[in-house]
Amino acid sequence: MSIFKKQPYGRTGEFMHRSLEMGDTRCDVSIIIVSWNTRDILRDCLMSIARETQSSHEVIVVDNASTDGTQDMLGEGFPDITLIANAENVGFAAANNQGLKIAKGAKLLLLNPDTIILDQAIDRMVKWLDMYPDVGCVGCQVWEDEETIQHTCFAEPHPFNLAIGEFNLYRLARWLPIFGRPEYTGWDRKEARQVDVVSGMFMLVPRTVFESVGLMDEAFFVYSEEADWCRRIRDAGWLCVFAPVARILHLDGGSKSTVQIRSRMYVQMQKSKMIYIRKHYGRIGEWSVRTVFVTGALMRGSVFGGLSLVRPSAEAKAKIRLAKAALLYHLVGREPVS
Repeated sequence: MSIFKKQPYGRTGEFMHRSLEMGDTRCDVSIIIVSWNTRDILRDCLMSIARETQSSHEVIVVDNASTDGTQDMLGEGFPDITLIANAENVGFAAANNQGLKIAKGAKLLLLNPDTIILDQAIDRMVKWLDMYPDVGCVGCQVWEDEETIQHTCFAEPHPFNLAIGEFNLYRLARWLPIFGRPEYTGWDRKEARQVDVVSGMFMLVPRTVFESVGLMDEAFFVYSEEADWCRRIRDAGWLCVFAPVARILHLDGGSKSTVQIRSRMYVQMQKSKMIYIRKHYGRIGEWSVRTVFVTGALMRGSVFGGLSLVRPSAEAKAKIRLAKAALLYHLVGREPVS
């Protein structure tokens, strides 16, 4: 394993790296973790990797200018990891790319810092992937707590699927199964299946696939980058698969209430979806999805605006706030700062 080190940077923030030749691998798997102010949960994640992983591996942490002491914690407690310390938050896709460029593993694992490895999950998934050369990306089973399996993986986010989500039509899935397709409603995640998109908290990819498909698209600051990567993997002829042969714990797996969602995060999510649609479905797709988002925001703003007059609540105020932020972004291009 490599010693703890910071990669050298130029003035533009680009880091220098050694390009690996085809087949020049030095361990079974490279584990790449992007962190941003996640010191304590990152520590638990790294400890679980060390405890549960016997395959030869390296851990690369790309820190997006954390201010919570993350880098000091890594230097003091985990001298065997490789740290890339960014001077600013470059985004999730760009940070993962920094790790991918220097990774030496025969397989590449993108792992969220708010996860805990259980029951030798990485070893199990590495062995599983060896048996299926037609698989280009695989995810494992993810648990929210001791009793709840998180519903990870989802269908291609094309305009119709995004409309289903925006207008909450998935609630009709018990009567019209087509409305359950975006989130694979009715699938309990206890059986393996081919999926369109493997969720980004655990994405295991063979090096040969990465060398064919390339880096993540840095047009995505955060959100939708895994959908785009999986789309390119599928377009190149490989399968994306969910395989419940191993499990991890996702500490932030539970859904957050509307009150907790920041306007900036909400708009960034829609912005990334717009980038995805423009890239893969063109201007007509972009126009249709923007219409969906604007219509959805107008509906929520009207409904919850009326309800707040009758019975004010924090939830209603939050929905109005998010609707307003979405309208300002889609209609005049203004993004919230918080």
